[in-house]
Amino acid sequence: MVKISSEEKTFLKQSEKIAFDKIHREKIKFNISRYEQAVDKGLKIYQNLELARNRAGFIKYRVINNLDKYLIEFEDNFTKNGGKVIWARDADDAINAVLSIAKAHEVHNVVKSKSMTTEEIELNEALKKNNIESLETDLGEFIVQQAGQKPYHIVTPAMHMSKEDVANLYHKKFDTDENMSPQDLTLYTRQLLRKKFIDADMGISGANFLIADMGGICLTENEGNAMLSMSFPKIHIAIAGIEKLIPTLEDLDLYWPLLASHGTGQNMTVYNSIISGPKKEEEKDGPEEMYVILLDNGRTNLLAKERQRQALSCIRCGACLNACPVYKNIGGHTYNTTYSGPIGSVITPYMQDQKTWKHLSFASSLCGRCTEVCPVKIPIHELLLVNRNDSVKSGYFTYFEKTSMKASTKILSSRRLLDLMGGKTKNFAAGLVVEKMWGPRRELPKFAEKSFSKQWKEKHGD
Repeated sequence: MVKISSEEKTFLKQSEKIAFDKIHREKIKFNISRYEQAVDKGLKIYQNLELARNRAGFIKYRVINNLDKYLIEFEDNFTKNGGKVIWARDADDAINAVLSIAKAHEVHNVVKSKSMTTEEIELNEALKKNNIESLETDLGEFIVQQAGQKPYHIVTPAMHMSKEDVANLYHKKFDTDENMSPQDLTLYTRQLLRKKFIDADMGISGANFLIADMGGICLTENEGNAMLSMSFPKIHIAIAGIEKLIPTLEDLDLYWPLLASHGTGQNMTVYNSIISGPKKEEEKDGPEEMYVILLDNGRTNLLAKERQRQALSCIRCGACLNACPVYKNIGGHTYNTTYSGPIGSVITPYMQDQKTWKHLSFASSLCGRCTEVCPVKIPIHELLLVNRNDSVKSGYFTYFEKTSMKASTKILSSRRLLDLMGGKTKNFAAGLVVEKMWGPRRELPKFAEKSFSKQWKEKHGD
């Protein structure tokens, strides 16, 4: 048995607060409704969506079950292309590798394209501590970086901010007109970033996919910032989780449209790049040196789980977040972890620490909507139940939880005990045990004075 972790206490407190913030809910409702409209339209490109999802799920799960083979194949082919592969067991390994490369090349300015993996290892903070400027170049990531926040959503980092919020932020940070339109704000950001791309010593990106048979990384985006982060600087580092592999180049024909349609509702995103290493002698564009850092950071803990390893098939489209009623109510920041929503609740307890983060697996209605919308058919709501079972088996529950469950099980399974207590006794016990968990914003239902069994006997006899 354990005490409630500080993370769980914070989560419960923040959930109660943000769920009743009407302004926040209006913003999220508006932004997710726009997403839903786009995705409904985007999915119409498929004549047989179920077939595509089945194929995508099967291929990714096959890769996960043969991960060692595909990782070696990728490393071999990427190295043949002139690139260098670095294996990182955890965040410290990855950060030390980046800092070592930066020191060797006297790097002072870094441009970063959107990457949840670099958020996971808190790379920006590490670079800042070593006097290296690291600038997010994706518009959404740039906005939250200027606001001093973490990304709110896997795909749309600034989903929680309205255009008025962004205009006000720019006014405070850059002394711009506080009534700037979204178009003007975008143009201002573009002009600000262009010189940063040209002057950068190093570019850092993530990778949407790693192609094993050709040793290439895939980047998919709508702004071109990833292409610029890779093209201008002499050094390019891609940091990718070991699960990002797909077997062949031809598989992109399946995965790129699935990611685009489920992530943003597009048939395909605007820019799709495949980078197989540093530029060759006859090429004019591209980095002179390229590194891929393959990051474990708890992924092998998940891989060791017979059921939960399927969650490593995730292609980070964010569909389950947008479908989840819990996420829609408590928002992305409440989870206080890199990967929020249903998929984050499955993987975080194993990628970090189950004892500290097990509460996320209980933060679900288990409606199954997350499973329905997943493009690679991960049974997310089932895996949340498996997580819950594992946490109980590991003894990660409080004394109160144990005793209350034993008492309620005994009482609720006995008609004699239920009839023994009158309505007043039941209401008193419920108020004593349940009311605090029920929350101050809703009224605890009252038990009837007489049980259904007693009422039946009075009306119909034995």
